Amino acid sequence: MGLRLIKWFLSLSRVVKRSVMLFVDVLLIVAILILSFSMRLGEWFWPQGDLVYLLLFAPLVAIPIFIKFGLYRAIVRYIGFKALWAIVQAVTLYALVWGVIALLSDVQGVPRSVILINWILGMLLIGGSRIIGRWWFSDKKSYSVNAFDKRKNVLVYGAGSAGIQLATALTYSQELNPIAFIDDESTLSNHQIMGLKVYSSNNLGELVVSMKIEEVLLAMPSASRARRNEIINNLESYPVLVRTVPGVSELAQGKLKINDLNVVSINDLLGRDPVPPNENYLRADITNKVVMITGAGGSIGSELCRQIIRLQPKKIVLFEQNEFSLYTIDQELIQKNLKIDIAPILGSVLDSKQVERVCKTFSVQTIYHAAAYKHVPMIELNNFSGIENNVFGTLSCAEAAVLSNVETFVLISTDKAVRPTNIMGATKRFSEMILQALSKKYDDKATNFSMVRFGNVLDSSGSVIPLFNKQIKEGGPVTVTDPAIIRYFMTIPEAAQLVIQAGAMSKGGDVFVLDMGEPVKILYLAKKMIHLSGLNIKDSNNPNGDIEILVTGLRPGEKLYEELLIGDSVLETEHQLILRSNEEMLPWSDLKLILNKLRASVDKQNFEGARQALIEAVPGYKPQDGINDLMYLDS
Repeated sequence: MGLRLIKWFLSLSRVVKRSVMLFVDVLLIVAILILSFSMRLGEWFWPQGDLVYLLLFAPLVAIPIFIKFGLYRAIVRYIGFKALWAIVQAVTLYALVWGVIALLSDVQGVPRSVILINWILGMLLIGGSRIIGRWWFSDKKSYSVNAFDKRKNVLVYGAGSAGIQLATALTYSQELNPIAFIDDESTLSNHQIMGLKVYSSNNLGELVVSMKIEEVLLAMPSASRARRNEIINNLESYPVLVRTVPGVSELAQGKLKINDLNVVSINDLLGRDPVPPNENYLRADITNKVVMITGAGGSIGSELCRQIIRLQPKKIVLFEQNEFSLYTIDQELIQKNLKIDIAPILGSVLDSKQVERVCKTFSVQTIYHAAAYKHVPMIELNNFSGIENNVFGTLSCAEAAVLSNVETFVLISTDKAVRPTNIMGATKRFSEMILQALSKKYDDKATNFSMVRFGNVLDSSGSVIPLFNKQIKEGGPVTVTDPAIIRYFMTIPEAAQLVIQAGAMSKGGDVFVLDMGEPVKILYLAKKMIHLSGLNIKDSNNPNGDIEILVTGLRPGEKLYEELLIGDSVLETEHQLILRSNEEMLPWSDLKLILNKLRASVDKQNFEGARQALIEAVPGYKPQDGINDLMYLDS
């Protein structure tokens, strides 16, 4: 009955609620005066004669003052210290005004001490009624039974300012129910903050079980990636969903909301803390220059666009063959409202005349060539398309750059170009060699060619991370090709930022390699992502688990591990995460002959001839056997 009454009251309009509060205050004001007289006289007091009018006159004094101080504008459920201070001021002014009127009215039987008692009781009861209302309506009893049953018990990891702000926000949540704080600071253990007890991290396992915890909210926005990784590793063995609060800037601006909590992603667990960029290198080839990005709508291309437009180029040219992808990144950049000219160009990198025309029309000074086909199994099946786009598309853009006097040309390459076992890797190494050869051939020309080689980027279209997320949401199974397969990973923003800096370091024909940190087992990623989703792995040891991991076997052209260097000759650069690799190359005269063979084989749809040309050009290319029967797709 009580829950229904509260629910009904909360559904009333603000006008009705204010009227109820006003009526309650009228009754309280009169009752407080009667109680004040009774306490002063030491016996139950009931007013008679002129005292009746004096007591009934009190609400006429108090209510206008209360309205003036905004006592009926404050929402009781969210009342804070400012509102309480307003109550103190309003009650004090009312008590003084009523006291003066009582003394000047010459009504007999009004002790002066009643004025003081009336003031004290007024603050206690008028203010107390608001505090009781806040507690009552903010407590779980103020929600319907069904709504409360759906609230999840959560622990707040971190009892600092971020954790306290988060716990405050959760006070009014109908989704999450904060149970306690967890903090590594031993001096805080067993203390209470906002009514919630602070526990040591050593009690985590016991709390998860005894308090039926479903989520742990990581409220440590300023912690290093290594520290977050350590904490999340400790949480991995428990069936809880881990979420994090936004960064410090959002907290400082008071923007923290429940909806802003982020599920801990694999980004929080991999690599190292980001290294601050060198602003000089970031701006060298971009600021006040005309910059073109090929493949601008792709994962890497679109992130390059976001990073580049913040560096104030004179104009940014978006070159993309997919209409929707081009439209999407164009609209995203326009909405940033940075007053920078944006030229979205729909075209193919294979159209050398168009590429050259675009470069000359806009006087392009810097090109980031991100257009490529990069899905290994897909290119194994569609090998001629991969060769066309990756090899001849790069050649087309590079020659157009030379003819248009482009100053800087940076190729986005891959670790799969090192000792490749697949068409995609071989074509990317071939494209690297084209730039190396052209750099030597046109040594006296203005165009500075370089290439940046790195591994997988998280959440890119070619990464396993989006696939794992999709499979987990669908209830599994999560597919892993081989338990021993490992890959290098880096976040897309960090990779794009390093590409820009590496390009600015080039002296011509440089192969740059990004330090990707330690390689990670894909099976490890799969297990981590399942645990971070608050789910258990289903296997022979746990047949009642949530998500099964299914080993499917290596796909066509796939290797167990990738490398970033072909040889051992590598030099450090001014940036600790960027290395310069000295690798073998062919002069343009020799490479041109192989290109002609490759061109002829592709034109005749001769797979064996194309493969032999790639083997001749790319040292270390060892194509896998048993996939020739798939080549009919391009024939």
